[in-house]
Amino acid sequence: MSAQFHQEDDFKAKLDAGLWWKIFRRALGMKRYLIPLAIAAVTIAMCDAAYALVTRWVIDGVMRDGANAPFVHYIAVYLGITLAICTGIWVFIEMAGNLSNRLAHDIRRDSFERLQQLEFAFFDTRPVGWLISRLTSDCDRLARVISWGFLDIVWGLSLVCMIAVSLLIMNWRLGLIVLAVVPPLAVIAKFFQKRMLMSARDIRKYNSQITASYNESIQGVRTTKTLVRERENLGEFQELSTAMLAASVLNAKQNALFYPIVTTLSSVAAGLALWRGGWLTLNDSMTLGTLVAFVNFAGMFFNPINSLAQKLTEMQGAQAAGERVMGLLATDPQIKDSPAVLKRLEQYRKAETGDRNGSDLSGIRSPQSEITLAPDGYPARIETIEFRNVTFRYENGPVVLQDFNLTVQAGQTIALVGPSGGGKSTIVSLVCRFYEPTSGSILINGVDYRERSLAWLQSQLGIVLQTPHLFKGSVRENIRYGRLTATDAEVEQAAKLVNAHEFITQTEQGYDSSVGEGGNRLSTGQRQLVSFARALLADPQIFVMDEATSSIDTETEQLIQRGLETIFAGRISFVIAHRLSTIRGADRILVITKGRIEESGTHEELLRQRGHYYDLYMNQFRREREEAALADSSAA
Repeated sequence: MSAQFHQEDDFKAKLDAGLWWKIFRRALGMKRYLIPLAIAAVTIAMCDAAYALVTRWVIDGVMRDGANAPFVHYIAVYLGITLAICTGIWVFIEMAGNLSNRLAHDIRRDSFERLQQLEFAFFDTRPVGWLISRLTSDCDRLARVISWGFLDIVWGLSLVCMIAVSLLIMNWRLGLIVLAVVPPLAVIAKFFQKRMLMSARDIRKYNSQITASYNESIQGVRTTKTLVRERENLGEFQELSTAMLAASVLNAKQNALFYPIVTTLSSVAAGLALWRGGWLTLNDSMTLGTLVAFVNFAGMFFNPINSLAQKLTEMQGAQAAGERVMGLLATDPQIKDSPAVLKRLEQYRKAETGDRNGSDLSGIRSPQSEITLAPDGYPARIETIEFRNVTFRYENGPVVLQDFNLTVQAGQTIALVGPSGGGKSTIVSLVCRFYEPTSGSILINGVDYRERSLAWLQSQLGIVLQTPHLFKGSVRENIRYGRLTATDAEVEQAAKLVNAHEFITQTEQGYDSSVGEGGNRLSTGQRQLVSFARALLADPQIFVMDEATSSIDTETEQLIQRGLETIFAGRISFVIAHRLSTIRGADRILVITKGRIEESGTHEELLRQRGHYYDLYMNQFRREREEAALADSSAA
C-alpha cells in the first residue's frame, strides 16, 4: 500500500468528540437553519410523547364516563397534535435540506481553497483520485450526517427524556423496570462501536484507492492499450474491489447484528411493562389507560434509542470521512508567507487607495511599467535572482542540488541543459518557489525570497511546459487565463506576438473555437502556441520554458523561435531545452550534472571548450542532419 494511505490506518478506534465538535461548529454559523431545525425536532418529540398521554386520557375518560365522554375534545386534541407533527416535519425537511447542502458547499469550498494553497510536495505523494474523494463523497457525507444527524439526536434525546420522566411520574417502580434494559444496551453499543467504526473506515479507505485507480486508468488508457496491460490492470483493480467488498460485507453483518439486538431489548421492555402493569391493573393499583400508556411508552422508548444507535453507526462510518476532510483542512502549507510578510501585506491593503489593475496597456505591457513597490513593501521590479549555497532534496529522497550558486540579472536568458535527473527542473521549481531550499537561500534583489510575498512572486511567473495544460473552453478563454482582466485586443495582441494568431483565425470560430477537453482539439504545437500567448499575456518578470519545444514539429518551433525575442525582452528567463537549437541565443548556458554546474558560457564559448556541451550539440546536430537526409531521400 502506498505511503499516502498510511495516515488512514492510524486513526483512533472510537468516536472523536473533538473532531465532531470542529465539524459541528461550521453548522453553528448557519443558525437560521439550525435553530428552526432544533425547534422542529423538539416539537415532534413532544407530539410523539403526547400521543401516549392523550391515549391514556381518552381510555380513562371512556372507562369513567362511557358514552358521555367528551369525544369532540379528544378528536380536536388528536387533530391538533397531528397538525403540529405535519408542520414540524415540513420545517425539518426544509431546514435540514438547506443546512446539508450549504454545509457541503462550504466544506467543499474550503477544502478546494486549501488544496490551492498547498505546496507541490503535498501533491507529489497523493494521487488525484485520493483528493477527489475528499471533495466529493466525503464532503457530502459529512454534511448529511451533521444536518440530519442533528435532527435525529435532538429529537431522540428529547423524546427519551420525555418518556423517562413520564414513566417515572406515572409509576416510578414500573418505570425503573422498563428503564432497566438501558445499561445492557449501552454495553452492547460500546461493543459494536469500535468494530463498526473500523470496518466503515476500511470502506472509505478502499473507496479512495478505487477512485485513484479509476483516475489513473483513464489518464493512462493509451499506454495501457499499447502495452496490452488490460488484464494486469483488471487484476490490480480486482484486488482493491475485493478488499472493499469484504469490508462492506463485514460492516453490513455488524449492522445486521446490532439493530436486532436493540429491537429485542425493546420487546423485552414492553413485555416487562405489560407483565407487571397488567398485574397492577387487575389489582386496581393502576388504571387501564396508564397501562396502555406504559406499554406504548415502553415500545416507543426504544425507537429514539434505535434511531440514536443508527445515527451513532453513521457517525462511526462518517468519522473516517470527517478525519480525512478535517485532516486536509488542518494541513498547514509548508510554503507560505511569514508573519512579517503578512503584517506588511495587511499594512499595504490598508494604505492602498488606487486601482493597480486598470491601466491602458496599449497592447502588451512591459515589465518596466510595474508600480514602484510590490504589496509586500519591497521593490516590484526584479533586478536580480541569486542562488546562494543552495542545497535541496525532495522529502525522504537523495540530495538533488548541493551548494548551488547562481546569479541572474534582469534581461538575461539562462539555458539549462544536461542529463535527466541532474537538477534542471529542480532549479526552476526553486526559482518559482514551488519548493524551498533545504539549506542556503534564494535572493531577489538581495532579499531572501521567503521574506517576499508568495502570491506576488508567483504572479510574476510565466511558465510554458513540455505538455501544456489547456482548460475546457475557447481559445480566447485559455489565453485570457493569463490575465483575466485582459481585453479581446490584448488577447489577440499576445497571440500575434507568439505567432499563434494565424492558426487561430483559420479555425472555424477563430478565437471562440473550443479547445476540447485538455486541448485535445488542437495539435501539440498549437497548444504550445496558445500556452506561450497565455504566459506572455500575464506580463511576467520571470519566464520559464521547461522542455517547451521538445515535442513539437520544426515548423512550429521556428514560429516560437521568432516570438522568443519578444517574450524574453526585459525578463529573467530560464529555458530547459532538449533541442539545443532553442538556446543558441541564450546569454548563458549551464550544463547541470548531479546538481552542480559542470560548464557555463555562451553557445560559442562552450563549443570552443569542446566539453560536455560540445558533445551534446554535435551529436544532436549529426542526428538532425541524418534525419533530414533520410527525409529528402524518401521524398525523392
